[in-house]
Amino acid sequence: MTQDATTLTPEQIAAAIEAFLRDHAAAVVLEEGRVQFDMRSAQFTVNAEHSRCMLHIWSEQSNIIRRIVGMRERKGSLLLSTQRMGQAKPQSLELVSGSERKSPTSQATARARYAKLLERVLSRNFHGFTADPFRNTVDLQRSFGPAYARGVLHRGQSAWAVIGVGHDETPASIDNVLTIGILWLAHCREHAGGRRLFEGLRVIVPRGKADVSGARMRWLNAKIAKWELYELDAPSEELTQRDLRDCGNLETSFSRAPNEAAMRERFARSIEYVLSLVPEKTRVEVLLRASNEAAFLLHGLEFARVRNAFVGDSFSRTQQVLFGAGANETVLTEDTQNLFRQATAELFSRRHAAADKLDPVYRMQPERWLESELRTKLDSLDTTIDGTEVYSQVPAFAASDRGVLDLVAATRARRLVVLELKVSEDMHLALQGLDYWIRVRQHHGANNDDFKRHGYFPSRELQPQPPLLYYVVPSLHLHPATEVVLRYFSPEVEWTLLGLDERWRDRISVVFRKRSSL
Repeated sequence: MTQDATTLTPEQIAAAIEAFLRDHAAAVVLEEGRVQFDMRSAQFTVNAEHSRCMLHIWSEQSNIIRRIVGMRERKGSLLLSTQRMGQAKPQSLELVSGSERKSPTSQATARARYAKLLERVLSRNFHGFTADPFRNTVDLQRSFGPAYARGVLHRGQSAWAVIGVGHDETPASIDNVLTIGILWLAHCREHAGGRRLFEGLRVIVPRGKADVSGARMRWLNAKIAKWELYELDAPSEELTQRDLRDCGNLETSFSRAPNEAAMRERFARSIEYVLSLVPEKTRVEVLLRASNEAAFLLHGLEFARVRNAFVGDSFSRTQQVLFGAGANETVLTEDTQNLFRQATAELFSRRHAAADKLDPVYRMQPERWLESELRTKLDSLDTTIDGTEVYSQVPAFAASDRGVLDLVAATRARRLVVLELKVSEDMHLALQGLDYWIRVRQHHGANNDDFKRHGYFPSRELQPQPPLLYYVVPSLHLHPATEVVLRYFSPEVEWTLLGLDERWRDRISVVFRKRSSL
């Protein structure tokens, strides 16, 4: 039975969450059934103040703040009921311990069973085609993993590459099936040897899980391959094709632009106070996190924040500066001032371009470091980009998914630019960037300019064309799959791939540049 605020106090809920995450360091966090965080690479704070339990979880990829209004304990997990600002309907957040994940043996059995199911269903639904045996063996050289069943349907010389993913796989694996499918199609064509002509790719996902793949597939090049998407209901073995014309647009929204000038005026005294205590104030960024909170960052790493807080039990407000993370978060007062000085002095000595490359502090949140470097140096990437108005960490929502756009800017010709940054190899980079391009495109065009209505780029009139998409990656950390996937993009998606010199922390220098063919 769910326990809510009438039976559990916010303090009790906060204590239970903190104890669970402390005892299960390898837990995962699911929101509305989607994996949002692996706590081995994420951080959290939970507190109970003013009769509310607030949970904040963040990683290099995402960031959420949720008010927890109810909790239910289950074996190996905590099911939390959450309330978002401005939404009446509660949503779910589940903390699942690592021990509750499937064992390798049971997972392998389920995947083998799914591959046989696919063969059976496809043979029954595509008359005249023969299905070669499907496989889900690991092929690290070609980036094929065991979560995906790969096969071929053929009739004479005509053939289709087929990729499928079962309902037991994680939401992230299901959403990423198209990357593997494109690589599989490319592999099949490369090794066909003239014996078969591969017309295109058929993607099979569980029933109700096609929206992300459908939205992405809409922007693949129909002239170089045919693209078909199907949903499979495993219990009934019913296969249903999705119309890609109905999948092109996700229901999306995004937040208003931060008012940096108002923030700096509101928090002026606190900002001045914090900067007076750090070793080198010129290296500190101050960014608005919410309407009532600003963060202090050193090369993208947050080390303190200022927020409006209530005084005691009254409705009076005061500004409160906090430093440290998690259970070690501390309010900055005269009594803790020396502790803050010591902590920041150590941080500043360990996090700079010439620091020890193996130091964990140096290595923390590298993508945020790159973002902080580029925020004021976009013209070093491309002289056509105007760096006078740059927005970072723009929240963009699609259904239950919360994404964050790394950087959004505009060219000197007033055309929107979406920049996707990555500092480590990621085979899904191309389609992740496409996701953000799709969201920005939906909110900006000839008949729609949500950017202007939400306060972005107030000093200029943006051109109505779709945005330009830039990928920025250190050259030695570009996954080979990225360029393969980009070759299959529709010409309507104008992309640029930039490889940076590996010494980007010291200076931004582009060592290679590739563009889409128009």
